[in-house]
Amino acid sequence: MLTTDFPNGSPCWIDLGSPDPAAAAAFYGSVFGWTFQPLGPEAGGYGFLQADGKTVAAIGPLTEEGAQSAWTTYFRTPDADATARAVTDAGGTVRVAPFDVMDAGRMAQLTDPQGAQFAIWQAGTTQGLDAVSTDNALVWTELHTSDQEAGFAFYEAVFGWRNEPFPAPGMTYLVVSPAEGDVKATSFGGIAPVMGEGQPPSWTPYFATEEVDELVGRAEKAGGKVLMGAEDVPNVGRIAWLADPFGAPFALIKGEPQES
Repeated sequence: MLTTDFPNGSPCWIDLGSPDPAAAAAFYGSVFGWTFQPLGPEAGGYGFLQADGKTVAAIGPLTEEGAQSAWTTYFRTPDADATARAVTDAGGTVRVAPFDVMDAGRMAQLTDPQGAQFAIWQAGTTQGLDAVSTDNALVWTELHTSDQEAGFAFYEAVFGWRNEPFPAPGMTYLVVSPAEGDVKATSFGGIAPVMGEGQPPSWTPYFATEEVDELVGRAEKAGGKVLMGAEDVPNVGRIAWLADPFGAPFALIKGEPQES
């Protein structure tokens, strides 16, 4: 289960790059009830998305030329520089070299060998998100990749991840856990094939909710797109896939997939 203990190799932060952060924040406010807390001019438009006063995500403008709006998952590391070197050694790419975010921590932006983008976070004063695995917060993160085995092997080399195969309709799903702790108790995400032909490999966040269908309706009303309507997945729960008005995919789930 994803917790705010954030063991090394686990997701500890997510943020959204958007061409219009204010409009995107308003959309997610309509869906989840989040509020946007800008960090001031020195942050370049970056700010926190909060639920009940706790930071559950962040949002900022697109910073890379030609970038598409998307959610980025950050994985915890004790040493961002060493992890960036491990990424290149394992065949990945360092898009943005490690740098300090004031005293909050140190980060880098990376791409795995199949093309999925992610980031790493070495904690300073900021350990990670304030809340996870609760309603309207991150509960799961999922890699869709063109090669499941090679995809897992890369992250195993970089973070020491472990996996357990989980039979799913039409495929074998890999449930992943950090290097230490009980495999089932610490699982935080999964690796699956790309969703359709021509779809780029990517990481997608799942947000917990007890009202999947209601939130799908809110997203449509606020200008989002339904990529996969709400449906029950045996031994997993009720899920839906959506895209915000700028095309960034995200998912909803009722229940905890790691307990399946």
